[in-house]
Amino acid sequence: MADERVVIVTGASKGIGLACARRFAEEKCHLVLADIDIEAGKEAAEDLGAANGKALFVDCNVADPLSVRNLFAETRSAFGRVDVLINNAGMVRPGNILDLGIDDFDAVLGVNLRGAFLVAREAARQMVAQIAEAEGRAGEARRRYAIINMSSVNAVMAIENQIAYVMSKGGMNQMTKAMALALAPHGIRVNAIGPGSINTEVLKSVADNPEARRKILSRTPLGHIGDPDEIAGIASFLASKDASYITGQCLYADGGRLALNYTVDVD
Repeated sequence: MADERVVIVTGASKGIGLACARRFAEEKCHLVLADIDIEAGKEAAEDLGAANGKALFVDCNVADPLSVRNLFAETRSAFGRVDVLINNAGMVRPGNILDLGIDDFDAVLGVNLRGAFLVAREAARQMVAQIAEAEGRAGEARRRYAIINMSSVNAVMAIENQIAYVMSKGGMNQMTKAMALALAPHGIRVNAIGPGSINTEVLKSVADNPEARRKILSRTPLGHIGDPDEIAGIASFLASKDASYITGQCLYADGGRLALNYTVDVD
């Protein structure tokens, strides 16, 4: 088991999280899929090798500290260690500064930022303990241990009626940097991915509307909506030894949106 990486993916039942889980399954990693969607999560785990002990589903609400502790207890029980965290669970609730209710605000920040913190903290503590137990050197550890937070282009841009979401993703970027600094002496790398428009269920209602789709593509120089697999490829890279000198960064996969200061014509 020590030579096989154990990867936890939160929000793993669909979309980007599921694509990341599939990518790491292809790399022969042991997987822990965490989600509140029990039916979809169990189905995903079965598809990725639960029957032969390669994948485990854990019902986990990342905003609940007890649920997060249970996630790591289940992981240790099944696989004995944690090597990579894909900190992906997230949610949206529409509303601007004038009309967003406090319950919706708390729900979004509770999952997207507080929840991400709770999971990352448990992962970091587990990884540090493993490194100390193995008497590992930081140079060796950084080729194995990685925490990857799922941010967004909206960490640096804004959507007026998604104030809680953009706040949470801005906080995610700062959390990534602070974590990277704290964990660098141990050799644990912490980075983030900032997707643009990705073809997930969240975007489906927009992508299926021709006018809304045209608007998205008008600000996407590469001219297509991203696929979850394209984000999973970045997660795979950031978790690999090829990224051993990268920490504290957010890699934006947005089709060129952040480089653009005007819209472009599309067919």
